[in-house]
Amino acid sequence: MTTSDTELLADSNPLPSGLDARLLDHLTFLIEVDKLKTVLRQSPLAAADRRENDAEHSWHLALMVMTLAEYADEPIDVGHTVKLVVVHDLVEIYAGDTPLYDTEAGVSQQEREDAAADRLFGLLPEDAGRAMRALFDEFEARETPEARFAKAMDRLQPLLLNWMARGGTWRTPGVTADDVRARKAVIGDASAPLWEAAQRLIDEGERRGWARTTR
Repeated sequence: MTTSDTELLADSNPLPSGLDARLLDHLTFLIEVDKLKTVLRQSPLAAADRRENDAEHSWHLALMVMTLAEYADEPIDVGHTVKLVVVHDLVEIYAGDTPLYDTEAGVSQQEREDAAADRLFGLLPEDAGRAMRALFDEFEARETPEARFAKAMDRLQPLLLNWMARGGTWRTPGVTADDVRARKAVIGDASAPLWEAAQRLIDEGERRGWARTTR
């Protein structure tokens, strides 16, 4: 089944008539976000010879929040942080994934993702859409302990996958170990022990030749 850039998935097989209007909006949104499973990221899976998709990434982040919350420098609301990591990449359904080391694509990332957020969360009833958009905006602003920890998980998860791939995206042309450190430094904004562990992985990856020392 294929759809155009503007067609909703639900339009290809409309839901039965007579459904409550509010519920219909919720169900339409939930069908639309199935597209997240088709958005490929750059990170390789540890368990299979393919790249992960955004839905897999979001699930992994949610589990990481539950597992690693004890390493947060500040107390966090685990349930709220899980909401942040589940919602944060939904906009990529329309905006696409922006690879971490693609500086050119990064220039337009915020504009693309803001427009995507307006479009996607606009499918929901107004109050529900506002609540979902608030989670997305909180993650991006990183002004709360929960948002900082969510962002840390977003940077730590692909680091683990790249370690298992013996470099993975660290081998991107022009990327050095110092670039990796710079991009992952936000982990330290939320967790000193996790940032220390991340640096050890990067250091060892550089020593093994999985990340370039110089350009």
